[in-house]
Parts: sequence; C-alpha cells; structure tokens
Amino acid sequence: MDVEIHANERVDALFSNGIKVIQSSEVFSFSLDAVLLADFANPAKKKEQKIVDLCAGNGAVGLFLTPKSSAQIYEVEIQPRLADMAKRSIDLNGLEERVTVINDDLNNVFEYLAKDSIDTVTCNPPYFEDQPDSKKNPNQYLALARHELAVTLEQTIEQASGLLKMNGRVSYVHRPERLIEMIELMKKHRLEPKRVQFVYPKRNREANMVLVEAIKDGKPGGLRFMPPLFVYEENGKYTEEVRKIVYG
Repeated sequence: MDVEIHANERVDALFSNGIKVIQSSEVFSFSLDAVLLADFANPAKKKEQKIVDLCAGNGAVGLFLTPKSSAQIYEVEIQPRLADMAKRSIDLNGLEERVTVINDDLNNVFEYLAKDSIDTVTCNPPYFEDQPDSKKNPNQYLALARHELAVTLEQTIEQASGLLKMNGRVSYVHRPERLIEMIELMKKHRLEPKRVQFVYPKRNREANMVLVEAIKDGKPGGLRFMPPLFVYEENGKYTEEVRKIVYG
C-alpha cells in the first residue's frame, strides 16, 4: 500500500523487529520509553484476544507489540494529527487488519469498546501533573503529551481497569517519583501491582523511568522487583541489554 509521508515527517524503524513508525519533530515522537514499555509488557497472544494502548501518540507501542502477539490491538489517541500518523504507520506496516486507531478522549473509550472485554492494556501517559506554576511547552502537541492537560494518571488507571477482564494485565511506563501514587491508584481501582522495573540512564545515576505491571483483581501481595535496566554505558553507547531491545 502506498502511504503518504507529509512534509516535515520521517520514517523511523525499530531495528529489532523491523516495525516502521511515521514521526515528526513538530509533534511528540516516540522515544526509548515506548520501546521499553512494549518490551516489558506481557501481551495477550491469541488472535481472538484484545489489547488496548492508551495515550497511544503516533502508535508506536501498539505497533511494537505486534511481533509479540496475534491479538487485535486498539490504539486510543486524543490528538487528531497523531492519530492520523498512527493510522498511516499501521498501513505502512501492512497491519490494518490487526491494529485500529480510536481518535478520541480515552474517557470516552467505552463508546468503542465494551467494559471487562480486554486482555491487555498498555499506557505511556503524560508524566507531569498540571500545576498552575508548571512550565508547559509552547508546542501544544508536546504540552499535551507531557502534562496532564487532557487526562490525569488516575483517569488512565480507572479506564484501564474498566477495560480489563478479570486477571487481565496492564503495563505502564512512568517517572519513579510518581510510583507510590501509581500503586495507590492501581489498588484503588482493582489493579494489583505484580512487577516493577527501574530504568537508569547510567550506572551510579538515579532512576529516571519505572515500568509497572498489574493484574486486575489479582491476589494481594507477590510484588516482584525485576533486575535494574541501565540504558547507557559510560562511553555514551547503549548497554548490551538495551542494544538487544533496540537492534535485536
């Protein structure tokens, strides 16, 4: 299928699986957090199962899950320009029969998908609360992607829980300073955290990302802390582990 690539757009590929994603420097582009979230998630694998990626942006996480799963994937994104880029990336990879974009506020998700019907949810939400004194990026695309202007962390967790079947799994990537808040909100909305992995830019540096997996109505307790993931060596090159995730 011929897919139109607009001015100021480029096509980036995740070499480890060959998935191509349309990106633009004018809007929010996927970065390593999306790659690591897709790698960390344990998605449902069967054709008849369903996966939802909330706060999908240009569709990277959902697309990166396709080599790991035969399930139907739904990408929910509020910004029309990003949703359009996601749709064209789906076409670019020939995945239009397996991946669907829902261009709407995720608080309206039950107009498209039934409650308690989804096997796996992933989410790379805005990281920063919308505080009156917080500096926002003048680029509205970036401001919406980074700050909770359109959706809060709790709203994403509440919708994820509503979508999931009992024992369905949700995976998040977020900032470590909001981990306790996230765990409290998950428990409030029937999601029992089961796996946590901290991501560090380099050894001897503080973590700057955290990956969390929870199970809907899972048994309390049994939280596992996975080995730490270091992104860069001292020379600025990817560590062996991250190089495998990115390049295969």
